[in-house]
Amino acid sequence: MLKLLIRIFLFTLLFLVAVVFSTITLVDWTPYQETAYYRETVESLENLAWESSDNGYFLAGWSKVNITPDQPKPLIPYKPRGNYEFILDSSYVKTLILGNSDQKIAFINYEILFVHPYLAQKVTEKIALEKLPIDYIYFTTTHTHSGYGGYSPGLIGKLTMGGLDEEVVDLLARQTVLSLQNSLSSLDTATLSYKKTSAAAFVTNRLIENDPIDPYIRELRIHKNSGETGSLLTYSAHSTMLPGGYMGLSGDYPYYLNQLREQDVDFSMFASGTVGSHRPVSKGEGPERIQNYAYKLDSVLTRDTIPYDTLSRTKLKSGKLSMKLRSSHYRVSDNLRLRPWLFNWVFGESPAHLDIHQVGNLLFISSSGELSGVFYEKWEKLAESHGLYLIVTCFNGGYIGYITPDEYYGENLYEVRDMNFFGPYNGAYHSELVERIISTTQDK
Repeated sequence: MLKLLIRIFLFTLLFLVAVVFSTITLVDWTPYQETAYYRETVESLENLAWESSDNGYFLAGWSKVNITPDQPKPLIPYKPRGNYEFILDSSYVKTLILGNSDQKIAFINYEILFVHPYLAQKVTEKIALEKLPIDYIYFTTTHTHSGYGGYSPGLIGKLTMGGLDEEVVDLLARQTVLSLQNSLSSLDTATLSYKKTSAAAFVTNRLIENDPIDPYIRELRIHKNSGETGSLLTYSAHSTMLPGGYMGLSGDYPYYLNQLREQDVDFSMFASGTVGSHRPVSKGEGPERIQNYAYKLDSVLTRDTIPYDTLSRTKLKSGKLSMKLRSSHYRVSDNLRLRPWLFNWVFGESPAHLDIHQVGNLLFISSSGELSGVFYEKWEKLAESHGLYLIVTCFNGGYIGYITPDEYYGENLYEVRDMNFFGPYNGAYHSELVERIISTTQDK
């Protein structure tokens, strides 16, 4: 009997050791500049195939279409909440097309949390099937944390993101195409201008108190020759103002900010900015809170009397940089992580890329990572030295977690422990790529 118990104990011990060895490994601390993925990505950037055109003018058109499901769908994220119980705000897809007769960029914005690669693929396929004359797609979202899910395959998608509901994916793809068709039919020659407005009192660094923030609301203003006006806004405060237990469908503060702006312009689109370490600063709770917050942001914009800067050039230039990454680093302790095969099985694989569009002297960069606004000041100063304005957004059809400063990596914080999927040194890596893009865009 004793021998049998010893055998069972040894077998159990060996089994546990095998499980741990096959699922857990050490964090790889190799400096990113010494890695193959870094060299390959830099080479891809140096050889990036840019598409450029300059016809001496801009074309612009826009549209918004309702994407509220006919039946309640799961609210995401936070813990699984079940289907929304009522509709506080209808949800919309908004599209803005900028370009000329030779080249057209479609800015697609959803009032949902993020654009899963599966959703991006289905939307792209639908656009191609309908043969829409669009050369580039630039995905964005408002990143509302009170929107619906249903567009995320895989285990984590099923547990936390509403799973995969093909009816939802079809609705989003179908309504996106309709909005793009409307935008194309409304194209008109236009003048574009840019302005940034400080709203520092309403955003803070939610990870490290008193650390830097990106305080600006940035705006592209579009004036069609027909007299219609449109606006694309970005800001770095997370759309997280309604509590995790709230059971209503809502676009959070961006929905109400757009409503207020549309008292001044004909069309307003809000694209989530560098939200990776930033939260809104406000008081109160429930719908009144988000409405008051939107009102304060709108008031800041209304009071800003600094004139817009008209874009002085009409050149268009577009490219898409596929990024290689370190193998996944989902940490279970300071120096232990899940093996990549297990991470990929749980979370699924997501392509990483940077979308790059120069519209006149305004440079758009969109990331697959949830970038921190801490980086923005350095990037913007570099852009200004090259005669460029800069707008950086996230949620471009890939999702690779939070991209925060490397000095945060040792902190026991959700954003850098659970949601920094490809550290260490992921912050410096992304920041260097953005700097390289800014520095080389003018030369290509």
